[in-house]
Amino acid sequence: MALAIAGTLSLVSCGGSGGTAAAAGDCPVEPVRVVVSVGQWGDIVSDLAGSCGDVSTIISGASVDPHDYEPTPSDLAAFSDADLVVVNGLGYDTWATKAADAAGSKLAIVDAGVVAGKTEGDNPHLWYGPDFVSAVADAVTAELHALAPDAGSYFDERATAWRSSMQPYYDEVAELGADIAGDVTYGATEPVFDYMAQAVGLVNETPKGYQRSASNGVDPAPADLHDFLFAIDDGSVELLVVNTQTSGAVPDQLRDAAEAAGLPIVEVTEAPPKDSTFVMWQLGQLDAVTRAVQQVHG
Repeated sequence: MALAIAGTLSLVSCGGSGGTAAAAGDCPVEPVRVVVSVGQWGDIVSDLAGSCGDVSTIISGASVDPHDYEPTPSDLAAFSDADLVVVNGLGYDTWATKAADAAGSKLAIVDAGVVAGKTEGDNPHLWYGPDFVSAVADAVTAELHALAPDAGSYFDERATAWRSSMQPYYDEVAELGADIAGDVTYGATEPVFDYMAQAVGLVNETPKGYQRSASNGVDPAPADLHDFLFAIDDGSVELLVVNTQTSGAVPDQLRDAAEAAGLPIVEVTEAPPKDSTFVMWQLGQLDAVTRAVQQVHG
């Protein structure tokens, strides 16, 4: 039901590589040097920059927790040499925000949390929000325009090509939303997928106490876990969303309870598998939601 998890930590330097839309021709100016903190945004930025961007993504794949990452000297050097840095923000990649601040005021920064209008403590998994993805892409294109105005028409072409490549994703979100229409409930072992679940009309019935604990990265109180298990057993939760990049006794217990109750399980990952495009990654998970909803509807 989910894409396989793969990937290792890598510093990838590429001129628009890995994108869903191929770079269109030679760049009319010196490429903009761009550093992206995490792979959730790297593919998007590479698509938008094309051959007018020398894009480096610090963390690619799913094997490293961005919360705990310690940048290497070569990482810090990349920030210092960059023209533009793209970070997730909201405490998800604090090391990258600090490195960008240390690089000086000359550096242009796109902070996804700021673009999305979120504040510290909000759910940081913004790449699962279709509207946030679109807003961040617009912000990146605007900064590329400002840094290389003579390549403005090129960046406009890249943005148009990117939106065309993203259309199947937005179409699938819209179709799912029409099918679900607020008529299917879910519980989640972690809030990773919540923005997308909201976008497609799933109703979050994860017990609030459990949700607070999961958001803060701590084990739930026994009473909160009991409430979740009871919601699975009595049908209040109709499908379970599981982040397969994490494991432990609590998510395993919830998965076992869902399987015993005959609930469909939607497996998601926090980060895209290495070498996967953003669209491929997201469509694979939306397909899993579609099949789960079909099972709920019978």
